[in-house]
Amino acid sequence: MKSFLEIYTLASQSVQLVLKTDGVIEAPNWDPSGQTLLINGKGKLYRVPLDTRQMVPVDTGFAQSLNNDHGISPDGRQIVISNHRDRGSEMFLLPATGGEPRLISPDAPSWWHGWSPDGQTLAYVAARGGRRVIDVYTIGVNGGAETRLTQGEGHCDGPDYSADGSQIYYNCDRDGHAQIWVMGADGSNQRKLFADDQVNWFPHPSPDGAHLLYLAYPPGTTGHPANLPVALCLAHLDGTNRRRILEFTGGQGSINVPCWAPDSSAFAYVRYEPGPT
Repeated sequence: MKSFLEIYTLASQSVQLVLKTDGVIEAPNWDPSGQTLLINGKGKLYRVPLDTRQMVPVDTGFAQSLNNDHGISPDGRQIVISNHRDRGSEMFLLPATGGEPRLISPDAPSWWHGWSPDGQTLAYVAARGGRRVIDVYTIGVNGGAETRLTQGEGHCDGPDYSADGSQIYYNCDRDGHAQIWVMGADGSNQRKLFADDQVNWFPHPSPDGAHLLYLAYPPGTTGHPANLPVALCLAHLDGTNRRRILEFTGGQGSINVPCWAPDSSAFAYVRYEPGPT
């Protein structure tokens, strides 16, 4: 498999190739400085400076089985990772410069997805009590008790905060196939933004509050698999003015986590192509 880390600029509607590599890299985050992307690959974390476009390893200590659910704090000082151990995926914090991870999630499995704009709360998805149902939870950045926001109505995933921190956008299949939903940051007023035949995942509001980016799978897709013909779509935050802006082979790993540039002028994503057979 070949991976292509790319940036789409809204004003020019243009695509810029940042990095091409053999093997699978996933889930770009944009550093608040605007100068660096953060990705994962083969269980490890890498920083990609936009001036050198090289994969620079990030020291994650004992955590060497990372999945693609990671992110950078709003102040740029910390990184949250999701790392697999005996209990499954667990959430940890570490300095942005790298270092030994500190466990945040009290239980497992837990997969991080969103950081509140004030830096105080993490949004994530988890399965609890031996159930296979995935729900949305929040927890303070220093740990403590977790708060469950959805109640087993279906598979809920990909929670990400609005720019003002008052709303959480997520996807859920509670009434059929996965669609984009929104709720108050406390779990109140849960509602579906729109309904179509696409299987829609991983909504990401832009930092300026002007756009909603999400991933659209073909009708009938189950879960969020890799290597399917997918589209990246933009919409208003209320779900109107939806349009497909990019189409490529991707899915899992393309935009699992927040990927907007700090100034909302662009977003990063990964697409894939089969390698030599």
